[in-house]
Amino acid sequence: MTDTPLIEIRDVSHTFHTESGPLPVLDNLSLSVADGGFCAVVGPSGCGKSTLTRLVAGLMKPDTGSVWLHGEQVRSPRATVGMAFQNPVLLEWRSILRNVLLPLEIVPTKLTRKQQEDRARHLLTLVGLDGFEDKKPSELSGGMRQRASLCRALIHQPEVLILDEPFGALDAFTREDLWQTMHQVKAQEPFTSLLITHDLREAIFLADQVVVLSGRPATSQYVMNVPSTGPRDLEALYTPDAADRLAILRHQIQVAQGRKPARREAAQ
Repeated sequence: MTDTPLIEIRDVSHTFHTESGPLPVLDNLSLSVADGGFCAVVGPSGCGKSTLTRLVAGLMKPDTGSVWLHGEQVRSPRATVGMAFQNPVLLEWRSILRNVLLPLEIVPTKLTRKQQEDRARHLLTLVGLDGFEDKKPSELSGGMRQRASLCRALIHQPEVLILDEPFGALDAFTREDLWQTMHQVKAQEPFTSLLITHDLREAIFLADQVVVLSGRPATSQYVMNVPSTGPRDLEALYTPDAADRLAILRHQIQVAQGRKPARREAAQ
C-alpha cells in the first residue's frame, strides 16, 4: 500500500428527487483511500453509504463535487471497478466457473480463453471452491455462493473492489470465515477496496481505515486508522486494543444517530 490516494471523493453532495420532495443523502463529503488501501465505511442506516459506492463505480454522478480514480475524474461506469453485493446474484443456468467468467464477456480483455479459465480456477481455489467449478449456484451454500461472487468481482483484475455489505446476510461463523478469506485474497490480488458494512468488528478486522458517516445528509464525521500488524486472525478482535476501537466507533455511530454528544476520542 502507498500513501498516494487512488480513490478521492471531493466535496460531494447528492440529493434524490422523490414524489414527496427532495431527499438530500450526501453533504459536502470528502474522503480518500490510498492505493492498495482497504477502507470500511460505516454509519446509520439510510445515510447514503450505498449511494457512495455507486458514485465511485460511475453508476451515478454527484450533484456537486467530484469523484476521482487514479487522478481521473469518474464520469461514467469504469471497467477498472469490481463490485460484490449482499446478494450474490449468480445465474442458475450457468456453472460456477461460467458465472465467474461472466464479466470477461462484457469487459474487454487480452487474455486467451485458456488464460481466462486458468484465472477463474485460480481464484476459485484461492477462496476454497476448487472442485465446485461445474456445480450450479443452487448446489452451493450461501457462503460458497458469496465466495464465487467475490471471484467474479475480481476476475478482470480491477483496480478498485467495492464491497457493499457482502457478508451481511450470512451466519456469524460463515461471515468470520469469509473475513479470513478476504485477507488471503488481498495478500495475492492487488486492489484497493471500499467496504460498506454495518458490522464494526468486520470493519476493524478487514480495513486499515474506517470512516464513520454522519446522519443523513451524510458527511465524513470521523476517521479511524487501524495500524497494520501483519496477517490478522480472529483472536485480534478480543484484545484490549480492539475493544477500545470498537467502543470509539460505537460512540461515533451513536453521535451520528443523534443519541449522544460528541466527545474527544483517544489517540488512534
